[in-house]
Order: sequence, then structure tokens, then C-alpha cells
Amino acid sequence: MENMRNSNIFILFSFLILIFRFSNALDCSSPPKVIDVNQSGQGGSFTTIQSAIDSIPEPNTQWTHIRISAGIYIENVVIDQNTPCIFLEGTGSYSTIIQGSKHKKSGLRDAVTFVSLADDIVAKDIAFENTYNHPSFAHVNVADVIPALAAEVRGNRIAFYNCSFKGVQDTLWNNTGLHYYNHCYIQGAVDFIYGDGQSIYQKCTIKFTRGIDEPNKDGIITAQKRHSPDSTTGFVFKECNITGTNDKAQLGRAYGPYSKVIIANSYLSNVVQPEGWSNWEKAVEHLTYVEVNNTGPGAENSKHVKWMKTLSENELKSFLDISYVDKDGWIAKQRSVNNF
Repeated sequence: MENMRNSNIFILFSFLILIFRFSNALDCSSPPKVIDVNQSGQGGSFTTIQSAIDSIPEPNTQWTHIRISAGIYIENVVIDQNTPCIFLEGTGSYSTIIQGSKHKKSGLRDAVTFVSLADDIVAKDIAFENTYNHPSFAHVNVADVIPALAAEVRGNRIAFYNCSFKGVQDTLWNNTGLHYYNHCYIQGAVDFIYGDGQSIYQKCTIKFTRGIDEPNKDGIITAQKRHSPDSTTGFVFKECNITGTNDKAQLGRAYGPYSKVIIANSYLSNVVQPEGWSNWEKAVEHLTYVEVNNTGPGAENSKHVKWMKTLSENELKSFLDISYVDKDGWIAKQRSVNNF
């Protein structure tokens, strides 16, 4: 009996240590540890991004700065939930490219080029691409287009700066959590920004296109999945450029019954379809689709659906302010600690 009690105490003590270590990981101690990735392996650097991530001990408690040299890295990268506190930095979204072509008709996790499941992740100057549905690769036609994701983002306090996301269907899966995108480029054709995240996209370019030699077919930009009236999730686009090529796209359709998308102070090109939005057979009174202070031919919304919402000045401010995703100042702290 005494041995059993001691064993239980040891198990409890070990469990408390794990909890303590995990809670500390969310604080992300500094200064950052630096790891280099270079396809040549020069200077003892890692040759793949995944091997650099795998070298970080779990659970991670220290900011780890992974510097990625220019190159096209053909690999599928996963940041496990026990490896938070990572800053991925490339040399530019035109020169440091993570590229994959995985696809699947079910089990989306297997169809993603970059998967981030941890809290406290930053990426800067990197492109994330899924080439599977891209017509220029000549292995699909329009009837075969299926989910093939460039990135899945799950976790809190996730930020992307000067990054690009390229795909066709389901390019960027904002799964759950607080996310911030600044000066990013997001490209796709069908539901290419989707999920149940709470996200701000600031000064981003959102481009509807199926790629080189694209077929003629309309598309949808967002599919936000807010699932209840109590949920705070939603997509906020501010100071963005929404553009496209050839055909027209809806600004969004309701993936969830309480879907929420706000577009403000942005430029909307003539890529926007006349009706603007679709309820996707959801009850329109529960949807929150808002357009305010936008310019461009697509901002003419007299023919847009009549069930768009109008917010009060205070309501609008609560979404447009950075506190919508950052009540605790985590964005400034991440930038300060990682010195960018």
C-alpha cells in the first residue's frame, strides 16, 4: 500500500512538472536560440526545415529563431503543439519557398504543405505553396480540383509578416486561435481563406486566381466557420487589396451558421461578384458580413445581398482595433524579443 501511495505521489508530481513546463512554454523565454537551415548544409546548418524543427526539445520553453536561406524547400512541414515559441524567418517570399503538392479527398491534415499546431509561432518572409491544383502543372483539370492546402494554422498568438500563401482550393486554413497577418499575399480560387480562427489581415493582398492558364470559373474568397452566437471568432480584413484575374468571386460564403467577415478601409477590384456574398443555405439573420469605407469598383455594393450587417461605430472599432486578436500585447512582445 505504501509503495502504491508513493507511486501515485510520483505520478502526480510528474504531472505537475509537465503542466508547469508547458505553462512556461507559453511565456517563451529569451534570448532566442538560433538555428540555421541551408540546402547545402553549409556551416553545419540543417538541410531541411523539418529537421531543424525536430531538433527542438519538447516541450519547448525558449524562443527558437530558425533562419532559412533562399531556396525551394520541397517538403511538408509540421510544428507539433508541444513545440511552441518558434520564429521562422526566410529571405523573402519570392526566394524562400516551402512547396508541396499533397492532396486528399478526406483527411485534410494530410493535404497541407505547412501545419502549425502550437501557440506562439511567428513566420516572416516565407512563401507557403501547394501546387497540386495549379493548372500550369498540367496534372488536373477543373473538374478534378480538390482541397490541397498551403497552410493550416491552429493555436494562439500566431503571426505572419510578408509571407505568401498560394493554392487553389482551401489555400489557408485558419483552423482555430488568435492570428495576425501583416503585408501578406494570399492566393486561391475556392474557399481559399477558411476556418474558425479569430484573425486580422492588415495591408494584405487577397487575389482570386486559379493560376497560369486558369480555366474560366467563378470562385469564393472566404468561408468563415463561426459556429455559435457566443463565439468571438471571425475574419477582419483592413487596409487590404482584394483583386483577381478573369472571372468573378464572392467575398465569402457561410461555412458556419454564424459566419463573420468584416472588410474595411480596403480596395475591392471588379473581381467581386454583384451579389457579394452567399449564405450557403444558412439562416441569414445569424450571419455577420460587413463592408465599410472601401473603395474601388467592387466596393459598389448596391446589388450586394440585402442581409449584410451595419455595425455601430463602437462595434466596428472593437473589430478593427488590434485588440480584437491582441488584448495582451503579444504582437509587440514577439517583435521585441525576436528583434524585427
